[in-house]
Amino acid sequence: MDDIQAILNNMLRIAVDPTTAAVAIAVIGLNIHFGYTGLLNIGQSAFMLLGAYGMAISVTQGWPLLVGVIVGLAVAFVYALVLGVPTLKLRGDYLAIVTISAAEIVRYVGRSVGYEKLFNLTGGAQGIPGSRYRGPFSNLSFFGNGNTTILSFNYHDVSDSPVLRLLGWLVVVGLIILMVRVGRGRFGLGGYARIAAMIGLGLVTAMLVFFLAPVSQQNTGVNGWWFTVITWVLVGISLMIVLGLTTSPWGRALKGVREDEDAMRSLGKNVFAIKMQALIIGGLFGAIGGMMYVLPGSVQPDAMGRNLTFFCYTALLLGGAATIWGPVLGSLIFFVGRIGIIGIANTYLSSDKYINIMNGQQTAQFAFILVGVSLMLLVIFRPQGILGDKRELRFNV
Repeated sequence: MDDIQAILNNMLRIAVDPTTAAVAIAVIGLNIHFGYTGLLNIGQSAFMLLGAYGMAISVTQGWPLLVGVIVGLAVAFVYALVLGVPTLKLRGDYLAIVTISAAEIVRYVGRSVGYEKLFNLTGGAQGIPGSRYRGPFSNLSFFGNGNTTILSFNYHDVSDSPVLRLLGWLVVVGLIILMVRVGRGRFGLGGYARIAAMIGLGLVTAMLVFFLAPVSQQNTGVNGWWFTVITWVLVGISLMIVLGLTTSPWGRALKGVREDEDAMRSLGKNVFAIKMQALIIGGLFGAIGGMMYVLPGSVQPDAMGRNLTFFCYTALLLGGAATIWGPVLGSLIFFVGRIGIIGIANTYLSSDKYINIMNGQQTAQFAFILVGVSLMLLVIFRPQGILGDKRELRFNV
C-alpha cells in the first residue's frame, strides 16, 4: 500500500503542476481551432514557442514583465495573420501540412546558430535559461518563503490504515464518475447550472484527494505554489472566456463554419474572417500557455516542437473536442495517467523487489505505448471523448 500511496502522491503532484495547467491553456486554444471551428491546426506549439520567446527575450533585454507578455501576445498575433492569410482557404490535410510545416520553421529558426544577433537572443538549441527571465514573475509573489502542505490535516492525523485510504479513493472515483455524468448533461442542468455543479463537485473531490495524498511544495520557488496558483487561475479565466465566446452568436458561427462552410456563405457570412478570428484567439491562448509553460523551466525550441502539439491533440481528444471542460480534463488524464503508468512500471516491473524486466528508460517508453493504445481504443469506441457529443463531430474538411 505504501508503494501505491507514493505513486498516487506523484500523480497528484503532476496534476497540480503549473506545466500541466499551461498545456491545458494551450489545449483550450486548440479547442477553438479544431473543436469549434474545424481547423486542423497541427502547429499549436509554434504559438506557444513564439509567446515564450516574446516574453523571455523582452525580460532578458531589461523590459518589464508586463511589456514582455504584451510582446509575446503581439508576436503570436502577427504569426496568426501571416499564417492565416494564405492558408485558411485550405481544408483538411492540406491545412494540417501547412501548419505543421510553419511550426517546424519557427522551431528551426529558434535553434539556428547561423545569424549571430538572433543566436544572442534565442540561445540557439540550448535556449534561454529560466533564471534569466523568471525573476520578475517570482518577485510578484506574496506567498513568502518556505513550504506549504495543502490540507495540513490529512489522513496521517486520522489513521494510517490502508482501509481508510482505499475507501477514500473509491469515493473519489465515484465523485469523478458523477462529474463526468454532469458534464455530459445527464441530469438536465442548464449551461451555468452545470458549470456550478461541476465546480462544486470538483472542489469536494480536490479536497478529498489532497486529504488522501497531501502535496507539499515551496511557496515561491520553481514549480512552487505561486506558479501553480497563477497558472490554474489563468485556466479558470480562459474557460470563462471560451464559455462566453462559444455561447454567443459568434460561437454559433464557428460551429456553422465547422459543419458547412458553403451554407454559411449562402447566409452572407464571411467565412474567411471567422476562421481568421478563431485562429488568432486560439493562437493567443497558445501563446499564454507557452509563457506559463517556460516560467518554471527554460525556453528550448526542441522541447516545444511537434511532440507538444501531438500531446495537446491527445489531451483534447481524451477530454472531448468542442466542450468547455474537455481540454482541462484531457490534460489532467494525459499527464497524470502517464506518470501513473511510469510509477507502476518503475515499482513493479523495474525493481528487484517485484519483477525486473525493463529499465527506467524503457518504462517511459512503455508509458507512451499504453497511452497510444488507449487513445486508439478511445477513438474507436468513443471518438467524441469523455465529455464530447457525437453531434459535435460533423466537420466540413
